[in-house]
Amino acid sequence: MARVVSLLHYPIKGCAGTPVSGSVVTAAGLAHDRSFMVVDHDYVFRTQRRDPRLAVIRPEVRDDGDVLTLHAPGMAELSVKVDRDGARRGVDLFGNSYTGIDQGEPVARWLTEVLDAPSRLVRVPPEHDRATDGETPGTAGYADSAAVLLIGRTSLDLLHARLVEQGGEPLPMNRFRPNIVVDGWDEPHVEDSVRRVTIGNVLLGYTKLAIRCAVTLVDQETGARAGPEPLRTLATYRRSAAGGVTFGAKFAVLRAGELAVGDEVQVERWAAAAGSMPTSRRR
Repeated sequence: MARVVSLLHYPIKGCAGTPVSGSVVTAAGLAHDRSFMVVDHDYVFRTQRRDPRLAVIRPEVRDDGDVLTLHAPGMAELSVKVDRDGARRGVDLFGNSYTGIDQGEPVARWLTEVLDAPSRLVRVPPEHDRATDGETPGTAGYADSAAVLLIGRTSLDLLHARLVEQGGEPLPMNRFRPNIVVDGWDEPHVEDSVRRVTIGNVLLGYTKLAIRCAVTLVDQETGARAGPEPLRTLATYRRSAAGGVTFGAKFAVLRAGELAVGDEVQVERWAAAAGSMPTSRRR
């Protein structure tokens, strides 16, 4: 039986994830996921692709989202009262224009010191109405594309085996920054074939495979690039016909609700007829 073994949200896009035992799930994903974003002086988003030290910033959301507390090595803790009503600013995410609410000077100075580059923090405004693409359209905060990233534990096990075969070391799941980790599927990459899945009382619909980028080369504990793995090994068996390498699958939220670690993962529809699926996929 497949079950959820790990849940994580990432309050600030590109910063460290926070493990949770359970979560409310909205149309935009796990509560508080990617609801904040670090931007430069031109309000263009910062990413671990260019600013790997984002990984060492550990956000903590408190008081139902009213307070954001930030931690980083060598820095004093900073707590910010979240502004949901301030002036809207245009922000750039992958060349697309959205809006954000600037969270003020104290957090801007703190982020600038950590990243050693002019930085500010913005929050998704309440009226944020972003449409995401893929096989199942949906919405999201400041996530790269879809609301939820799901990975099967056996997919990582296969990658570990391939890395070890080549004399390398296993890598932690946090290199891939999932929201939901599932264990209990006997085969790797079963998530690629899931099209509708119920977890708790939440219904998710498949949008696309996750194309992996240079963020996977960043050690999420130190904020240092530690490549070329896992991309080098993934390129030997996970190349996409559309370009890049894939690991994990992205989903839109079709029915909001709640889910928790330990919840059964009930696949409602596969990409192919159930009769052609391996036994482990019919569970």
